[in-house]
Amino acid sequence: MKLQLQAKPQSKTIIIEEQPIHDLIIIGGGPAGLTAAIYALRSRLKTLLVEKMILGGQASTTSRVDNYPGFPNSISGLDLAQKISEQAIKLGLEVVYGNATQIKNNDNVKEVIVDGIIYPTRAVIIATGTDPAKLGIPGEEELRGRGVSYCATCDGPFYQNKNVMVVGGGNAAVEEALYLTRFANKVSIVHRRDKLRADKIVAEQALSHPKIYFFWHSIAEEIIGEKAVSQVVLKDIHSEKKLRVPADGIFIYIGSKPNTEFIKDLIKLDAKGFILTDDKMKTSLAGIFAAGDVRTKSLRQIVTATSDGAVAAEAARLYIES
Repeated sequence: MKLQLQAKPQSKTIIIEEQPIHDLIIIGGGPAGLTAAIYALRSRLKTLLVEKMILGGQASTTSRVDNYPGFPNSISGLDLAQKISEQAIKLGLEVVYGNATQIKNNDNVKEVIVDGIIYPTRAVIIATGTDPAKLGIPGEEELRGRGVSYCATCDGPFYQNKNVMVVGGGNAAVEEALYLTRFANKVSIVHRRDKLRADKIVAEQALSHPKIYFFWHSIAEEIIGEKAVSQVVLKDIHSEKKLRVPADGIFIYIGSKPNTEFIKDLIKLDAKGFILTDDKMKTSLAGIFAAGDVRTKSLRQIVTATSDGAVAAEAARLYIES
């Protein structure tokens, strides 16, 4: 429906397009959001997905996925994300690309604000995922994109025959360090503990790799460089000795922060900003659900995100029908 509003005298008539109401709006197009869309569309819910960048989310930036069921020879995160996206699109998924900045609660009808446009809906699934956590040290912001990176898959090929550093000891850090060995001469892993937190099979691969070296119980304190990264200052947390290590690039994998700033005053979050839900993905507000890495949970993996998405879509269907 289009409404005509008469503007000031001698000015043009302003046309405002009123958006149709949806049964369900999903915010976030990663594995959780896309899986929720697949289940919702199969239930014949009028569904809209809002994504600010590309379908697939953070999964698209993962070089290799070894632990997703059905792919014994592994699959790239990009390929997996594309397959899930294609399945949702084949079912008729409607997608709006933009930034969701607010959700308004009007009892049985919610309003999702996307770049200033209001989209009314009966239910919402928040699947906005996370962003990489920052070290917060001198040089990090100044040299971002000039040697400081949070995505080995995106930037690894730029470091052919160079020396790079990876900060972190979990699965993401170690898996991406292994990926970087395809390009770099040397990959140094900096970890504040004396052993890796990654799955044993991944850790074993890194520990035995001839190109990977380790700085144990160490942290990065400063990133140095004029036009690009040239050195990283490390500190041993036991002896407090500092060491300048030459590096052409530094990849940071120290965790993540949830994308929940836009709903922090609407629903309950934990101390770190992750969304609190029950086992049906219900949040503290009726009609609003959460799925994937954005919610409080013990394991953040693609397979758990897709599971969350399926559960959230089913819970949303039951809520709408009731």
